[in-house]
Amino acid sequence: MTEEIVIIGGGTGGTVAANRLVETLETEVDAGEVTVTIVTDDPDHVYKPTFLYVPFGKKEPEDARRPLVDLVNRRVDIVYDRVTAIDTDAKSLDLRDGASMDYDYLVVGTGAIPDPENTPGLGADQDGHYFYDGEAAATLREELASFDEGHLVLSVIGTPHVCPAAPVEFTMMVDSWLEKRGVREDVEITYTYPINRLHGVKPVAEWMVPRFEERDINTETFFNVESVDSDAGVINTLEGKEFEYDLLVAIPEFKPASLIAEAGLGDDWMEVNKHTLESDHAEDVWGIGDITNIPTSKAGSVAHYASGVVVDRIASEIRGQTPTAHFEGDTVCFIEAGMDEGTYIKFDYENAPVVRDENKFIHWAKLAYNESYWLTARGLI
Repeated sequence: MTEEIVIIGGGTGGTVAANRLVETLETEVDAGEVTVTIVTDDPDHVYKPTFLYVPFGKKEPEDARRPLVDLVNRRVDIVYDRVTAIDTDAKSLDLRDGASMDYDYLVVGTGAIPDPENTPGLGADQDGHYFYDGEAAATLREELASFDEGHLVLSVIGTPHVCPAAPVEFTMMVDSWLEKRGVREDVEITYTYPINRLHGVKPVAEWMVPRFEERDINTETFFNVESVDSDAGVINTLEGKEFEYDLLVAIPEFKPASLIAEAGLGDDWMEVNKHTLESDHAEDVWGIGDITNIPTSKAGSVAHYASGVVVDRIASEIRGQTPTAHFEGDTVCFIEAGMDEGTYIKFDYENAPVVRDENKFIHWAKLAYNESYWLTARGLI
């Protein structure tokens, strides 16, 4: 009997997992004993970190996309459809087109979805901007191109959010970009964060303080946005503050796909064992990437490393072996510290990150990785 492995989602975790599965289980796949299928409603694979560079004219939205079929091994089947329901008892999926499909092993990699309509300042008739999709980032680029004086506010509204370093990067990049344009002295920059420090990762917050001070970037902590009056250009917070702005760049709320709760896989994010990535609520179901509740960053590197653990555990199950692979929370994040310098952090469940001084080499290393990412997605590096 053929063992059917189905992956929901064609993002980093899903794509890397699919490619590794057909390589790891090559003998079984070639013998027709195992099939690997990705189900996705987007024919393209999207590398979202590219969008950070669009507002500054360094990238175009289309640079973030490649046809998924060009990135997966030819032995991976792709079904272009949306999963509308998961029945973990029957081990079946309902699809938008009315069809259904069965699975023996299920990997859920549906990611975190930006929800601007439910984020103050970004909803209908609001004037805020964000950069988590191509169209939004391109619109922000048009706004920045003519912005040469006034108060620019970067407000982290939604937490947890994808790419946890992105708000820090954007703030430091826009400071450098305005300086290069010769208008920095005419623009006030303020960065806000909802807790009592500048970032959820304490070493990153500590690294930020002197750098923001020396660049004359204002900061506001315990800043939880309740509403935004776009006509007046005022942010109102739960703490009772009123804050004026001329240009608002907000980090939106993020949400999981609704099918997670509907399938009983978690009340909010998908609930999994942080080491095995197996569902807390269903057998033979794993979660990878931003959709899960594991206690680390919602970053592409996490999905990448986690996919290896999921592949090893599924392969062991299929071969009748005891799974031994464990995920230890491995995370690597580059941090742009302007337009031509950067640093990085590496940490896991047990080891806190150390943030090193920024330099030009790491900035160029990040740009080089962004270009080589497509090889990563293919499972080649």
